[in-house]
Amino acid sequence: MRAVVVYESVYGNTHAVAEAIGKGIGAADPSGEVQVVPVGEATPDVIAAAELVVVGGPTHARGMTRAMSRTGAVEKAKEQGREEILDPDAAGEGLREWFDAMGKAPGTRATAFDTHGEPALLAGGAAHGIGKRLRKHGFTLVTEPKGFVVEGMEGPMRDGELDRAEAWGRSLLQ
Repeated sequence: MRAVVVYESVYGNTHAVAEAIGKGIGAADPSGEVQVVPVGEATPDVIAAAELVVVGGPTHARGMTRAMSRTGAVEKAKEQGREEILDPDAAGEGLREWFDAMGKAPGTRATAFDTHGEPALLAGGAAHGIGKRLRKHGFTLVTEPKGFVVEGMEGPMRDGELDRAEAWGRSLLQ
């Protein structure tokens, strides 16, 4: 199977979860091909070649990020002299913009994930919005969206969450 894991990440937590999911998918299908790509590299050709697309992003203000929330997070880290916590693609395109530019993908299997703080009731989540947009673009969701917990606002991931993400990736092919 050819799978693509697309992620948006500001502080690197969602990137780490995407890598773990990709590792799990690869373990479930060693003869398959798994690509883990930042949203800016998830071109229409990359998506069209996939049999499974997994899309995830961080939660900002109880939902998907916006250009302003990403910019604010990047500026805050720079002002604090903490640029090392930023993901290499933090200042790039986000999932909202990617979806706005995306065409239809009729029937392609997909699912969504997010990273969020605790408790989820207060922190909200981006995964349901991502799932909704996937359906709008013609993807067929194979699972309910999944959330993974970040400690505090910037991380790291809560203990065990990357293992849980890898296990979830394996389960996507069962």
